[in-house]
Amino acid sequence: MSHFEVAGEHVPIRMWTDPASVEPSAMRQLQNTATLPWIKGLAVMPDVHYGKGATVGSVIAMKDAVCPAAVGVDIGCGMSAVKTSLTANDLPGDLSGLRSKIERAIPVGAGMHRDPVAADRLYGFPVEGYARLWDRFDHLADAVKFRRERAAKQIGTLGSGNHFIEFCLDEAGSVWLMLHSGSRNIGNELADHHIGVARGLDHNQNLVDRDLAVFLAATPEMEAYRSDLFWAQEYAKYNRAAMMSLFKEVVRREFRKAKVSFEREISCHHNYVAEERYDGMDLLVTRKGAIRAGSGDYGIIPGSMGTGSYIVKGLGNELSFNSASHGAGRKMSRTAAKKRFSARDLAEQTRGVECRKDTGVVDEIPGAYKSIEQVIDQQTDLVEVVARLRQVICVKG
Repeated sequence: MSHFEVAGEHVPIRMWTDPASVEPSAMRQLQNTATLPWIKGLAVMPDVHYGKGATVGSVIAMKDAVCPAAVGVDIGCGMSAVKTSLTANDLPGDLSGLRSKIERAIPVGAGMHRDPVAADRLYGFPVEGYARLWDRFDHLADAVKFRRERAAKQIGTLGSGNHFIEFCLDEAGSVWLMLHSGSRNIGNELADHHIGVARGLDHNQNLVDRDLAVFLAATPEMEAYRSDLFWAQEYAKYNRAAMMSLFKEVVRREFRKAKVSFEREISCHHNYVAEERYDGMDLLVTRKGAIRAGSGDYGIIPGSMGTGSYIVKGLGNELSFNSASHGAGRKMSRTAAKKRFSARDLAEQTRGVECRKDTGVVDEIPGAYKSIEQVIDQQTDLVEVVARLRQVICVKG
């Protein structure tokens, strides 16, 4: 589909969804974002919904400024996926045992490893870069320095909420491994710290929404934020890499006779900042609930825990700042989902998927999310579909 344009104070709001379908609270956030003096562009993905400060599913391009709330509190959150040599014919009829082994190998929810993972023992893990990550820890904000031990133990852990680990099949019957997670507590705490700093700066006092407070280029506050931000994005990348290594090892042991091999991993952030150039300007582009979809870029757009996901390739549409959606997007809040749906509803909507079906994850029920098929249909000028996956195991925290 082609995009819609809604007038904004400083820039038009380009929307890859019908503006009438967006809840009023999210539209107010988008209009507020368009009032920022430093903004050069605003693109809205079809999975858009209300978020803290800035909407989830928005791409904001600014000159010499960055808004930490437009990145999201889970800095570097994103997806990884890899195709395996296994097929549906290799799978047992009962997948509960495999799910249990995944949950034992990768801590979920608030859990962490008893000791930090031994990076040099992880299957296919990029050890050299990982060591450099920890060399930079002492340069982080003082507010999180006491968290080093916990941050180390949370590398290779899932978290909760909409994070997941899945065992999937594509339409040809090939098995894929897929997971979704971010920078765990350390990223959240760094985000909260810097959002608080930004709110107190003089140039942000007259904004229509102080949650949209920004840092300006060539200031100590901006340099401190950029340093911590890029560290947290790297932490999130290595967290997913460690989880995928642990996941692969479970699969290799479980299907030892099949001698499983893995293709090249696809990995993408969807809460992050990138330095990119558009219309002759060097801009800071924040994607909050959006992936990069430059020409040829591979990406992952998941649905919910019962509806499947898509592997996509970017088409390089600069009107969207080379971006696409990060998932289906919520159509109701977690609180509303818990009030509306029961464990029985969850069991019905996840029929055929080996997963939790209790009240603890009812807020993640497929009915709380938009249609992933419709979301994909709304961005045919942003991405092309490479593969459609359906999960047969879904691990939640």
